[in-house]
Amino acid sequence: MRTTTYFRGPFEETMALLDEARTFMMETEWRDRQKVDGVKGLRITNEAFRLTSRLTQVMSWLMFQRAVYDGEISAEYAMEERFRLSGHDVCLDTSHCNDSVISDDLRSLLNRSHKLFLRIERLESSFVRTALRQYTSSNNDEVGDALSGQ
Repeated sequence: MRTTTYFRGPFEETMALLDEARTFMMETEWRDRQKVDGVKGLRITNEAFRLTSRLTQVMSWLMFQRAVYDGEISAEYAMEERFRLSGHDVCLDTSHCNDSVISDDLRSLLNRSHKLFLRIERLESSFVRTALRQYTSSNNDEVGDALSGQ
């Protein structure tokens, strides 16, 4: 199976963050929630879910891109809206990251996952622009329209 550094770095970073997040959830998050009242505990849980959402979205997108790169699926198939990076309203929200109830460990995970999500979002935008240019230049209007959402 072919692999490229283009995907290896973000993939390994995402896997490391997923592992760190899993360890945090198992060992720390529950104890943090027990130390605070109901509403504050819900805010911790909400931010933990945001962390999970970001990492899940990124990993899913990276796996689809790797499948395209390895020739397992077509680029056109991977460009379908249902396989694109999504959940932007949740994943881009940083409004509670500096909340005093959020532990330094969770805040660090949130900040790093947010930066990763932003990088992958830019990477996806670049891929979409490249695909649109390729399809437009080959006069394949039907696929170009589908990729641009028309």
